[in-house]
Amino acid sequence: MIDIVEVTKRYGPKVAVQDLSLHVPAGELFAFLGPNGAGKTTTIKMLCGLLFPSSGTVSVGGFDLAARGDQARALIAYVPDQPFLYEKLTGREFLQFTADLYALPPDRARDKIAEVIDLFHLDEFVDDLTERYSHGMRQRTVFAAALVHDPRLLIADEPTVGLDPKSIRELKTLLRKLASGGMTIFLSTHTLDIAEELADRIGIIDRGRLIGCGTMDDLRRQASRDGTLEDLFMAITEEAAAEAAVTAEAKP
Repeated sequence: MIDIVEVTKRYGPKVAVQDLSLHVPAGELFAFLGPNGAGKTTTIKMLCGLLFPSSGTVSVGGFDLAARGDQARALIAYVPDQPFLYEKLTGREFLQFTADLYALPPDRARDKIAEVIDLFHLDEFVDDLTERYSHGMRQRTVFAAALVHDPRLLIADEPTVGLDPKSIRELKTLLRKLASGGMTIFLSTHTLDIAEELADRIGIIDRGRLIGCGTMDDLRRQASRDGTLEDLFMAITEEAAAEAAVTAEAKP
């Protein structure tokens, strides 16, 4: 579903992502981890078609985002870390606006809007202006809007921020259900226990490079140790930092 091939992204002299290659098949829940400034956000923006790589290719569903972006973006839903809503619309109007953007037929749009309202328990506030919503209400509404057009790829950036424990539990159950139904989930998070619990595979990026990728067992073999994802994350990133320091010292 996702094919990132030898991608580099530069901002002037700064290299944000370097030689990144990654394949995520349909139906996989893939967690994407890394320290602040590691290149996660740049990668996500390229995956959404908001940025284009300086070199290499990014494809979704077989469509190159640079050459066939409209077809690729029709398959994608993106939930950012800061949920955005048009505050002079009600939640229901925002859902209808999203359905219209994807040109859903009226009957299909009506059915899907009713479905996601029920799925995310929006009934109590969906007809209020979104300017009155709490962060958790906004997050639930944005997630509902993301699923209106039945995307094949859901990209979620820190989706549990601002949610209460009950909502987090429901969201985790939903993400696993969506992946089991064939949807690809690309999850970027700093909450390592959620990534460990949910993900089929985990990728770790640092200084723009993918320094670890695989199942928990794969990462344990790479780190040559047992432990939680937090333990493995620290071991792999610290080893990468040490290697980078040696490389920097060796340069004339």
